[in-house]
Amino acid sequence: MLLAFASAVRAAGVKVNPERARTFVEAVVRLSTARSAMDRHNVFWAGRGTLCSSPDELGPYQRTFEAWFAPVHSTTERQDTASTTVSQASLENDAGTSDGAQETVNAISSRRELLRHRDIATLDATDRTLLNHMFEDLVVRLPSRPSRRRKLDPHGEIDRVRTLRDQLRRGGEPGPLRRSKAPRKPRQVVWLIDVSGSMAPYADSLLRLAHRVLAQAPRQVEVFTLGTRLTRVTGALLAHDPEEALAQAGRTVPDWSGGTRLGEVLGAFNNRWGQHSVVRGAVVVIASDGWERGDPALLGQAVQSLHHVARRIIWSNPHRGKAGYEPVQQGIKAVLGHVDYFVGGHSMKSFEDLLEVVRNA
Repeated sequence: MLLAFASAVRAAGVKVNPERARTFVEAVVRLSTARSAMDRHNVFWAGRGTLCSSPDELGPYQRTFEAWFAPVHSTTERQDTASTTVSQASLENDAGTSDGAQETVNAISSRRELLRHRDIATLDATDRTLLNHMFEDLVVRLPSRPSRRRKLDPHGEIDRVRTLRDQLRRGGEPGPLRRSKAPRKPRQVVWLIDVSGSMAPYADSLLRLAHRVLAQAPRQVEVFTLGTRLTRVTGALLAHDPEEALAQAGRTVPDWSGGTRLGEVLGAFNNRWGQHSVVRGAVVVIASDGWERGDPALLGQAVQSLHHVARRIIWSNPHRGKAGYEPVQQGIKAVLGHVDYFVGGHSMKSFEDLLEVVRNA
């Protein structure tokens, strides 16, 4: 929890580096050794003395501390609570030794593990800050395809064409077998992200996911947003810093949190990009809840046309996988027959599963 708090302070604008975070944890551990217990007062002054380096940072630090270690989460009030969550974990260290540092590491690991499975729409600002840092740890492996041009390889398969040509050059005399292998080439991946009002709680995280994927293979990935119009945001998401990339994407997208006409917009995408090499043979990921204001039949036709040119279509729905969910929306019912995979997209765990599906598509 202490390391997570240091990350939250850094996100608030305080220049916290790994050395200061480690010094902060050591200071809290020494205070607990001297007084046998960690309390809110000691943690506040330990962080103020180790994490802040200028008077301008005192304000953001205090606001973050009050939000993170609110008095309602004190040990006295938690004793009356039947269950305890990681976000309300006690600062008590019964051991009173240097083992407290390891316990804080275990606490933050447990907190991250819980966040992996939580619905993004239910997170508060503090949890979202920690979740945004977790995107940096996502393992991205994009799909590939065999090249049509084979290369000589002594450990590859027998190349019948080259072997036959060699024998013809020798007048039919047998000779050594020629072997070759088809190298793997990256396959194009296209992300279509719904940024309408119904997808507002998930749009930010979906664009962060696309930014993470785009950073791994800039020439292999294209990103578009869907709403009342189609917008290409690949260039905006090329910025190295995710916050800057999302800010540029926000300035690029004119219909953020507006209405949605998926059928018309996907039809426009097919007309503009359907015959382009970007889409032909690509893996297309559509992230949307399927709420359609227009004609659902038009949406089904657009996805069907897209399926004819793409290798695979993956539809990621944030409500998929939740308890009691049924695909009853007219838009979803219209496209289910034309998509290859219908997966979730509401948590970090579902994003990891989505990347695995994309990799094997």
